[in-house]
Amino acid sequence: MNAIRDSFRSRRSWEPFRKEPLAAGQTMGAEGYTFARMPTRRYLDFVIGLFVAVLLISNLASSAKIVVVGPFTFDGGTLLFPISYLFGDILTEVYGYAVARRVIWTGFFAAVLFSGVIALVGALPGEAEWSAQVGMEAYNAVLGSTPRIVLASLIAYWCGSFVNAFVMARLKVLTQGRWLWTRTISSTIAGEFVDTGLFVLIAFFGTMSNAVLWEIASSNYIFKVGVEALLTPLTYSVVGWLKRREQSDAYDIVEDFNPFRLSSAQSR
Repeated sequence: MNAIRDSFRSRRSWEPFRKEPLAAGQTMGAEGYTFARMPTRRYLDFVIGLFVAVLLISNLASSAKIVVVGPFTFDGGTLLFPISYLFGDILTEVYGYAVARRVIWTGFFAAVLFSGVIALVGALPGEAEWSAQVGMEAYNAVLGSTPRIVLASLIAYWCGSFVNAFVMARLKVLTQGRWLWTRTISSTIAGEFVDTGLFVLIAFFGTMSNAVLWEIASSNYIFKVGVEALLTPLTYSVVGWLKRREQSDAYDIVEDFNPFRLSSAQSR
């Protein structure tokens, strides 16, 4: 660990560092310090806003239409949802796991609110003219997801996003910040595997044959990972630009990866 820390110190592009003692009960090497650049976070709110927007739009598109793209058949939200993993990679790489954790929770509660409002509106009686022209059948056809699918979506998003952030953060320390593409693709492979597997099992298990479940899961998984791989050059560009602008390049050397802890080991 000391060797890793010394190598971080030797890279001028990562200076200046701030030096902070660990919280009581935590240790790291002989000195017990963590190092990170002093962040400005001028653009963090924009990244969070785009992340939440992508998440909610993909949720809406998922219930609106099933699409066919070449050999793949999936819900419309799958076209956009992989972008949320790109944002997750950017957040962890530039700002660190603790920031990504808070953003994941922000997206989770936004999705809960979205689903709750849609359900509430659907439960309320419709105005007479609207009911005659549109009606609840049309409303439910587009927006009326079953509770099982809503639950599956929330659980899959939460678990997959945290797996993605954890793998991204740990690989960054292990690779000493090199080979960004290995981190983005590896974290997506792990995160999307958990996300896709949980969603298909919770939402559809027992309602269709195993062969159909496998077809849905494999199509979604291959497409999502493929999109992430194709967007690697874009990820490099955005990460590099944000690191320069924000003066931030976080390394989660001593971070507590508990998804339920909203404070950072580096902030205490």
